[in-house]
Amino acid sequence: MMDPPPPPPPRPPAAINYILGFLMVGLAWGLTTPFIRRAAKEHRPPAHAVLETDAVRNSLVRSKLYGAFFGVVDLLRNPRYAVPLLLNLTGSVWFFLLIGKAELSLTVPIVNTLAFLFTVIGEWWLEKKVISRDTMVGMVLSLGGIALCVQSKSG
Repeated sequence: MMDPPPPPPPRPPAAINYILGFLMVGLAWGLTTPFIRRAAKEHRPPAHAVLETDAVRNSLVRSKLYGAFFGVVDLLRNPRYAVPLLLNLTGSVWFFLLIGKAELSLTVPIVNTLAFLFTVIGEWWLEKKVISRDTMVGMVLSLGGIALCVQSKSG
């Protein structure tokens, strides 16, 4: 009796899958950053009775620990901070899925460059920040550098 033929080797994902993955991570990391920053800057934490007790006020360690704990909890309870943070962290999950499949030496610079570009765009959109000529040149040079890296890896 003959053994069945082995299954064909798995085909690598199409290039469009990688491109979409890079864009999704860049968007998740870059576009959410201005929203997270703005929410953190505008955050006014409520008073916590525990922080006013003598035991906490008289201990530098306790005051710092409790202050940090309530600071984090208060921020995470704020949807203006928590929603963009969750999207940002989702980008990190996508990134780790990508580096398991795509070439690491391309994935890291591409994703970080896209995150930079989307951060600049997010600041322009959210804060009406003017994109300076120098920043625009840096964005174009960054994209050019990525294009060179991709070209040298594929050629």
